[in-house]
Amino acid sequence: MTIGDDAALQLVVSLHRLTRSLRRSATAGSIQLTHTAVLALLTQRGPSRIGEIAQWVPCSQPTATAAVLGLESAGLVRREADPDDRRASRVLLTERGSAALAEVARGEAQVLARRLSVLRPEEIRLLAEVEPVLRRLAEAGD
Repeated sequence: MTIGDDAALQLVVSLHRLTRSLRRSATAGSIQLTHTAVLALLTQRGPSRIGEIAQWVPCSQPTATAAVLGLESAGLVRREADPDDRRASRVLLTERGSAALAEVARGEAQVLARRLSVLRPEEIRLLAEVEPVLRRLAEAGD
């Protein structure tokens, strides 16, 4: 079974809107969205160079550098020499950074839990059933 282009587009738009609104609601006054994206990427991909971070976020290299500097000054990431090229450095997530990302995720989950109250019980069950499918789709691109 396949899904049409229009239906796929609407799904993408809805997922983006939901994700953005959860992040805005949960992280107000907390970690910047770009910083959250960098922390999430480091969690998923491990130690990375600035250029890789810029590519994955996606953002410009100066934006990635600024984000890393902010995260580094907050103790959420640290830099070390790249073992493959000592002239370069790579960025690593610290325990504090991991905890901060988990806190952001908990905040988003709390916002989502409140929003679920507008749904009918069968819609909530449907969402719970589709979560593993969405996870597989997210992981398929790696």
